[in-house]
Amino acid sequence: MKVILFGASGMVGQGVLRECLISAEVEKVLSIGRSASGSRHDKLRDIVLADMKQIHAVAGSLHGYDACFFCLGASSSGLSEARYTEVTYDLTMLIASVLLEVNPDLTFIFISGAGTDSSEKGRIMWARVKGRTV
Repeated sequence: MKVILFGASGMVGQGVLRECLISAEVEKVLSIGRSASGSRHDKLRDIVLADMKQIHAVAGSLHGYDACFFCLGASSSGLSEARYTEVTYDLTMLIASVLLEVNPDLTFIFISGAGTDSSEKGRIMWARVKGRTV
């Protein structure tokens, strides 16, 4: 299996990366992030992309993958719902659409927090936005 991983330098992404690298079922990992993963392994290749909205710029490197673990995330602290929606929902949907264009059979796994609520009437802003994303 060939895996793309977004957010390998974060807390959750580091754990996903570790599991991918020790798994005999994973033959290749492409880590894409605003910074390098910080890991070295024969299976691992890093792409540093300062602006994730520019995912089209690396589309040529995204062919031939089976799964994507999307571990990017940002705290909602200090953000308006509109801005948090941009960095959570909009970015996730953009990246998923590009990946699925080049890998129609790819499994996209959005790593989210517990307690998300897709209801527009949900009380907590971050839970509503993540709930729509899932």
